[in-house]
Amino acid sequence: MQEKIIILDFGSQYTQLIARRIRELNTYCEIYPYNKFPADDPGIIGVVLSGSPYSVNDPQALQIDLSGIRRRWPLLGICYGAQYLAKTSGGTVESSDTREYGKAHLVWHDDADPLMKGVRDNSIVWMSHGDSITSTPEDFINVGSTADVRNAAFRISGEETWGVQFHPEVYHSEDGLKVLGNFVAGICGSKQDWTPASFIESTVAQLREKLGDDKVVLALSGGVDSTVAAVLLNRAIGSRLTCIFVDNGLLRYHEFEDVLADYEGMGLNVIGVDAKEHFYANLAGVTDPEKKRKVIGKGFIDIFDREAHKLKDIKWLAQGTIYPDVIESLSITGMVIKSHHNVGGLPEKMNLRLVEPLRLLFKDEVRRVGRELGISPKLIGRHPFPGPGLGVRILGEVTPEKVRILQEADHIYIQGLRDWNLYDKVWQAGTILTPIRSVGVMGDERTYENVVALRAVNSTDGMTATWTPLPHEFLAEVSNSIIRKVRGVNRVVYDISSKPPSTIEWE
Repeated sequence: MQEKIIILDFGSQYTQLIARRIRELNTYCEIYPYNKFPADDPGIIGVVLSGSPYSVNDPQALQIDLSGIRRRWPLLGICYGAQYLAKTSGGTVESSDTREYGKAHLVWHDDADPLMKGVRDNSIVWMSHGDSITSTPEDFINVGSTADVRNAAFRISGEETWGVQFHPEVYHSEDGLKVLGNFVAGICGSKQDWTPASFIESTVAQLREKLGDDKVVLALSGGVDSTVAAVLLNRAIGSRLTCIFVDNGLLRYHEFEDVLADYEGMGLNVIGVDAKEHFYANLAGVTDPEKKRKVIGKGFIDIFDREAHKLKDIKWLAQGTIYPDVIESLSITGMVIKSHHNVGGLPEKMNLRLVEPLRLLFKDEVRRVGRELGISPKLIGRHPFPGPGLGVRILGEVTPEKVRILQEADHIYIQGLRDWNLYDKVWQAGTILTPIRSVGVMGDERTYENVVALRAVNSTDGMTATWTPLPHEFLAEVSNSIIRKVRGVNRVVYDISSKPPSTIEWE
């Protein structure tokens, strides 16, 4: 039985960070919508209530009956979760005169409290709230304050329930991981044995049980996610797995040939399919980013439907979907950031069931699992690449000529990163072909050609990202090389936007 922490999501931008941090503590956790608590799961050892974009006093505030959770499992409320505990217990939560956002110093009032063990007094914590808990019931024991927030941390007498107004999951909270560790290991009693090796062992066993003697076709892209998914499935069901790698005409320079070569000798059964013309035809005239994603997603489904029917007795389609894909495709508040072609199930016409062995992993966790599986560093170290490929790096309509321009420019950029030993110091890099044309001079002639943007970011899991300050000398060399060698480009710019507010991809 897998022990786990359950995180009830009230819509906070930081909910996934809570999961990431708990998993850093080698403890498995799952995120559930605030109103979908899996009370019958025998593996639960503790519960976390996330923050929320709502105020607990809002008419539309998300609410849950905690009577079946409190006193049954250890409980930690974070920000909105703490305020919700206070309000539903008879306390008062009021709007602050000024929204407290950023760093604050936390003073502990009870060094013996289990949540505070080893946490430094006056350490920096990260605040992000517009309300404050102004009064608490008698059984609430105040264990921490800041200069502006009296009830910054509390526990409830007679039960293993705590609330913190700050965000221990955010990296700016100096001892935040210690706070979470005290809750997860010290209070909930986690064995802290969820590791890449244990994930592989349990996932392979689950795949064998789930798939039985059925045959599976995998949507292989050559990226880290689908590669790890393929090796996991191959370990579970061996020759009953067939991998199909589709050239949608939106791959990087020579990627189709390179990926097929990479998988030689790995023991995977891989079929390559040239479908460039199919995608180009369906993308003609399409400019809206979401429509492009949907056209590309439908194209994959159509191709796999066609190719799968050429194989005998295929029952399942496997995909390398990971957690950020799921989160961005649909939040509990219903707002889609961007749709992903490999999220949301399959049309009935495919007559295939879906298996996603990496669905609950973040990117860095996928890489650790891949290393444990013995996959080559070259494959595991590849930068993330969007499912729709260059289709979302060509702003506006996609045409074969635009693809040619972007592939050549991107190849120079990525190879330059490798030559300058910068590739492994960047989490993700790519080139964007903008819909902007600019005036230039080449030789004695005036030009009016395309502008490309270079993008490089550093991140842990893709949920947040900061732009990478690449050396000016490198950028100058790459810019000159692109303009000299790529017909149709006369200007190169560098994107210095972080996520949020920007996304990593431009579309």
